[in-house]
Amino acid sequence: MARDTDVVVIGMGVGGEHVAGRLAAAGLDVVGAEAELVGGECPYWACIPSKMMIRAGNLLAEAGRVPGMAGTAEAAPDFAQVAARIRGEATDDWNDRAAVDRFTGKGGHFVRGRARLTGPGRVEADGTVFTARRGIVVATGSRPQAPPVPGLDTVPYWTNRDAVAAEEAPGSLLVLGGGAVGLELAQAFARFGTEVTVVEAADRLLPPEEPEASALVTAVLRGQGIMVLTGARATRVRYEDDGTFRLTLDGGEEIGAQRLLVATGRRPVLTGLGLETVGLDVAGARALEVDGRMRAVGADGVWAVGDVTGRGAFTHVAMYQAEIVARDVLGEPGPEADYRALPRVTFTDPEVGSVGLTEHQARERGLRVRTGTAQVPSSTRGWIHKAGNEGLVKLVADADRGVLVGATSAGPAGGEVLYGLAVAVQAEVPVARLRHMMFAYPTFHRAVETALTDLGDLPDGVPDARHGR
Repeated sequence: MARDTDVVVIGMGVGGEHVAGRLAAAGLDVVGAEAELVGGECPYWACIPSKMMIRAGNLLAEAGRVPGMAGTAEAAPDFAQVAARIRGEATDDWNDRAAVDRFTGKGGHFVRGRARLTGPGRVEADGTVFTARRGIVVATGSRPQAPPVPGLDTVPYWTNRDAVAAEEAPGSLLVLGGGAVGLELAQAFARFGTEVTVVEAADRLLPPEEPEASALVTAVLRGQGIMVLTGARATRVRYEDDGTFRLTLDGGEEIGAQRLLVATGRRPVLTGLGLETVGLDVAGARALEVDGRMRAVGADGVWAVGDVTGRGAFTHVAMYQAEIVARDVLGEPGPEADYRALPRVTFTDPEVGSVGLTEHQARERGLRVRTGTAQVPSSTRGWIHKAGNEGLVKLVADADRGVLVGATSAGPAGGEVLYGLAVAVQAEVPVARLRHMMFAYPTFHRAVETALTDLGDLPDGVPDARHGR
């Protein structure tokens, strides 16, 4: 069977769904193909359900902070309520009918199945070859990537999908990987009584973040009873007859638990898509190269959004890129992709929000760097908050241009405080101007003012020719 259409979207995760829905609503004939669930990882197995787990765990933690501040409190953990909310409110028991109807309601044509390119402008899905008059959007996302640990491929380990679908908190849990996903789930389960051990091969947790943020989170997690092992590499995994996982470390130590969660990163899905039929060589590639309008480099009429572009496995990146693709296909004006102020948040308690470059990254780029820091507990709001007030603000400035190029906000509302810092990095607001702002009192974001003072005097903002300013 064959059919002509305007656009085919391969993969209907958050990015694919957004661009497909936007184009369909604009009146184009759009085919969206998805083998799993429309909406992808975020609403069913990642962002939404994991934050429900975190929210529930944080409530338990807050109850434990009542003594000495507000009286007495007693909370009995019940993970069954969390599991029921994930099934009932977030995932509809992992049914995407509402999402499919949302797309088809805009005029789109949905195909359930795996799709692949068969040549320029052609996509085969569910036995039909679609010829796209305007183009094809690749939005196939990413999959969990397991490290090459002997024995790992033979044991029933968890990924994030298994963790958020759990109906009860395990008695004990090994978490392989100390990045955002591993730490968020580790802390959430620990607050429901799980005995948790985190194993990270790098010398610190959250390796992409500032060392100060890593140290902060490590201290907090250890203080909450979570065992944290850094600089520890797994050399073997086995699964015992009694249902216990045994992990051997490079120092010879062996640790065990009822469950093993592997959270060591994700890899873009590029294989099996027929990209070679349109001249794209992705053998061994970690991402599909795109230009500023999200057009695949080396293939006409092909765009890509989301994890496959290698710009970070973040929902907000996929949505941002999807809007650029929609504008490009529709011929609407708008800027090309700009990742200078790419934000990210690790939703541990404390939250760790970051934007732009870390100090190390800025120095690697040859910038003359100045930094300024402030401790949240030393701020008025942090002092008022008291229990659970751990946090910090760190600013990274280009000393020659007098503007922020990166920032970290860690604390009880780290992700929310990040917004103003992201605006400053994106708009290249001179540090001198930021220092003369009024910061509402007493707020968590007032710690930014203290960090600016620590940063010191800088030039009054030199334009960056790279961005036409």
